Amino acid sequence: MYKILVVGPSWIGDTVLSQPLLRRLRERHSELELDVLAPSWTLPLLRRMPEISRAVPSPFGHGELSLAARWRLARELAQHGYDQAIVLPNSFKSALVPRLAGIALRTGYAGEFRYPLLNDARRLDKQALPLMAERYAALADPPGTQLMRPLPALHLTVSLPARSALRERLNLTSDAPLAVLCPGAEYGPAKRWPPAYFSDLGRRLARNGWQIWVIGSPQDRVIGAEIARLSAGVCVDLCGRTSLDEAVDLLSCAQLVVSNDSGLMHVAAALDVPLIALYGSSSPRFTPPLSTRATVLKLDLPCSPCYQRRCPLQHFNCMLQLTPDRVYQAVAGLRASAAIATNP
Repeated sequence: MYKILVVGPSWIGDTVLSQPLLRRLRERHSELELDVLAPSWTLPLLRRMPEISRAVPSPFGHGELSLAARWRLARELAQHGYDQAIVLPNSFKSALVPRLAGIALRTGYAGEFRYPLLNDARRLDKQALPLMAERYAALADPPGTQLMRPLPALHLTVSLPARSALRERLNLTSDAPLAVLCPGAEYGPAKRWPPAYFSDLGRRLARNGWQIWVIGSPQDRVIGAEIARLSAGVCVDLCGRTSLDEAVDLLSCAQLVVSNDSGLMHVAAALDVPLIALYGSSSPRFTPPLSTRATVLKLDLPCSPCYQRRCPLQHFNCMLQLTPDRVYQAVAGLRASAAIATNP
């Protein structure tokens, strides 16, 4: 039995994009115990990935060093006798626990003075591996191996009984075709399509027989309430009313998801639901939705992608000029191609 500990990312979307690596590890090792050490807020996703043996909660917040706590965690992990650790984040502190745990083979990309901590430090060729998911997946192979493409497909499991019970509890029992709007993006407002645009799209879809849910985290409550208000209640605001686990189950109900570049966008891709992904300050050339059923909408302005949390030029044209008309036309295109229900 070969034992691997993967040190997982801190972001929801990046966690989804790590699944091709996990699937490749399963393909490489016939007998594998595969554990993932990750922040508690990502564990609901990891537990829905059938490749994982155990999801281990990391007690550290963003940027937190906590040397004494890392030492205690390392001593606990040392008892599991891991043969290899694969460290996905690029920080020094993320590679510290595997080293302190005495794991024999410690794999990751070089950077941030990590050479004393990694004994299988890889040099990243960004041209050869343009996608984040590819960079993760390449760590499953020995150094110098050419990445096999395409990447394994994403897949998150869904409990149908739990989903039905959740819909009953939230009184979401309509049989009309469902469009889900995901207006949040934790990284910052430069990645968020305006609430008025989401509301406009929701009203147009509702006039054509769709039911509209708005799903997001507690941080998205203000945005969700604004969309519901502007739509005169046509858009049912669920922001902050569900856990991440529950949000996954609700997204799996959808015939259409329209989302900013966010964690929930990647979740929708992993659920293989028809998806329209809206990009502003970020780039689909690095973190696209890994789904054949996704349509990416982005304006190729000279100033984008800037990767800033807020528009540095203070005009926000990358999102403001991506109009509801254009997004609605993309929905119509999906319907015409039979990618989504043709008679909502």
